Amino acid sequence: MFQKRRLQVYLALWFVSLVIPAFEGGVTHAEGSGNVRPRVKALKVLILSTMLAEKGVGEWGFAALVEADGNRILFDTGRFPDTVLKNVQSLGVDLSGITEVVLSHHHYDHTGGLLTLRRELSRKNPKAVSRTHVAKGIFLDRYSGAENKKDSEMASKKADYEATGGVFVQHDRPAEVFPGVWLTGPVPRRHPERNWSGDRKIETAEGLVEDNIPEDQSLVIDTDQGLVILSGCGHAGIVNTVEYSRDVVRQAPIHAALGGFHLFSADENHLEWTSSKLREFGLGHFVGAHCTGLEAVYQIRDRARLSRPTCVVGAVGASFTLEKGINPLGLAR
Repeated sequence: MFQKRRLQVYLALWFVSLVIPAFEGGVTHAEGSGNVRPRVKALKVLILSTMLAEKGVGEWGFAALVEADGNRILFDTGRFPDTVLKNVQSLGVDLSGITEVVLSHHHYDHTGGLLTLRRELSRKNPKAVSRTHVAKGIFLDRYSGAENKKDSEMASKKADYEATGGVFVQHDRPAEVFPGVWLTGPVPRRHPERNWSGDRKIETAEGLVEDNIPEDQSLVIDTDQGLVILSGCGHAGIVNTVEYSRDVVRQAPIHAALGGFHLFSADENHLEWTSSKLREFGLGHFVGAHCTGLEAVYQIRDRARLSRPTCVVGAVGASFTLEKGINPLGLAR
């Protein structure tokens, strides 16, 4: 009897040793050769805020709804407090069931709608828009102008958001928020892509330095077709972001790059270099919204050897799915 009982205990411990690692971080990873990670099978990205609008209201800002295998994420929240709220009403979209939010970085044109959405949607669902993922550095003190005027907007927004019961989750490294859906966290700047204004400073452990928006992060969705990257402004640089995404998730082609990429002021040499790198990465689809720039989108279409159906200017209500690719709506088609 004792021997039998001891064998049962050993078997139980062996089973636990196999199961527990598969659930580290709250995500189940497939076991087998190479410890294959889960991939998203059904994906839709819907633009809720950008300048061009066939439906709803346009603005200098960005927001998008991500639906991946039934999991929903609000990525950025637009510029003005009520733009996203108005646009989802125009589009017939209900955000009240969404808990998870991602802020790509601290700029007002990506964070402006957070408090309004939290307050309005929580009336229907107390958990709506209640957990916001940010990257390390977003709450550091910022300064602008010759007099180094302090910018306390994010600190104030943090206090107001937390007062509603909302929680910020800070990431200093990549994180898998849902199976097959990754946050890059802060992106290493391997290439000198200066995709920021350069007229602001930030308080770091090394003192007051140029603010290069160190917290800039993107969302990466791993699919059988390749990686889909969603960017707010791409201040870290689209090439830096793509290379890091491939290092973090897997060395796969870039099936789609969607969102804002801060290329509106890029010169011909920068656009040529960017396009050639995107071509190397096997870019299949490109939706340039917000700060990408109209001319930049068309230059990338030509130089990265994409086509009219696979490379468009992003508009409010435009979408991307794995099954059908880009639906740009009529105005941007």
